[in-house]
Amino acid sequence: MLPQAIPSLVVSATLGVAFAILTESALSYLAFGVQPPLPSWGNMLQRAQQYVFTAPALALYPGLAITVVVLAFNFLGDGLRDALDPRRRR
Repeated sequence: MLPQAIPSLVVSATLGVAFAILTESALSYLAFGVQPPLPSWGNMLQRAQQYVFTAPALALYPGLAITVVVLAFNFLGDGLRDALDPRRRR
């Protein structure tokens, strides 16, 4: 029973990491997560908000980093699901 559950657990774990990154970034942006002395993409976005018209790169790079990392974990989970699920093999 356990060997059949391992692929689902691996896929759920990768999707959970992506969700955790989004949640941490959102909470830090709203000042409910990691406090400002510690680096966080949400904190970086919050601090860059006041400079968005004068220095847009300050907000662009953390936003792109969040997007790329979350998409990478989603694609990793999708690829692992396709590779590990024996019912989907043709």
